[in-house]
Amino acid sequence: MNIHKKKHLTAGIDAGSSSVKVAICRSEAGANPEVLATAVQRIRRRNIVEVVEATFAAACLQAGVDPKDFDYVASTGDGEMVAMRTGHFYSMTAHARGALVLDPEARAVLDVGALHARAIKIDDRGKVLGHRMTSQCASGSGQFLENISRYLGVPLEDVGTLSCQASKPEQVSSICAVLAETDVINMVSRGISTQDILKGIHLSIAGRLARLLRAIGAEHVVLLTGGLAHDAGLVMALRETLEGGKAVELQARSHDDGILAGAIGAALLGAVRCDQLVRMGRTDVLVPRVAA
Repeated sequence: MNIHKKKHLTAGIDAGSSSVKVAICRSEAGANPEVLATAVQRIRRRNIVEVVEATFAAACLQAGVDPKDFDYVASTGDGEMVAMRTGHFYSMTAHARGALVLDPEARAVLDVGALHARAIKIDDRGKVLGHRMTSQCASGSGQFLENISRYLGVPLEDVGTLSCQASKPEQVSSICAVLAETDVINMVSRGISTQDILKGIHLSIAGRLARLLRAIGAEHVVLLTGGLAHDAGLVMALRETLEGGKAVELQARSHDDGILAGAIGAALLGAVRCDQLVRMGRTDVLVPRVAA
């Protein structure tokens, strides 16, 4: 490990409530990183510490790097589960920086995870200007959507495609997850198609996300990150909702690596922090915590 070099080998580990995301990058502080490898693994009923270690090992193998060679290993999300971390960065900051790497035109981020959704307003440097999060109710989250897909007997990866095929969506009336699930049961008994039910749920979630965006004064391009960033049905519903609004025009975008925004952002912030510690003469902090 040569911590005095201009470019740093860093890793970002985003330990979420349903999955662990890892990005290995070669980064120069202040510049976009070169992403060498990424890995994502679902937690399900597994031990999260073991999932973190397995996902990190898989990414290292893909990148062809030794864990001892990292200049900085940054955690975000549930950082206590990342034993090999050099330092930790707040999830909102990591997603903001990662979103800007994925889409330089982004001026707002919608981080939609398993348990909550968060809208973040950012500037052209990725600095957080404001944010708003959903309440404790899970009806605007990935876990709620997963519960509904399980009840409907639909694989989670097919939810977005089916939603896009809807012709007469029936929107869920309640913002409470428990009552919303009751709504879905009633729809099934009334013979509403699976496609229309899913589209209605997506429209309901999109409405909540749009209100978060307007509450923070978001403008221009909004990038979806987190676990639901790949849900084509949600992306379509959000675009329809935003287009129908009368406020400032907002453009919802997705990215193939949207789920990795937090990990990529953490890796980039790790390079910045590494430079700061070198200038402060605190190189002792940068000793690798990963066993050989």
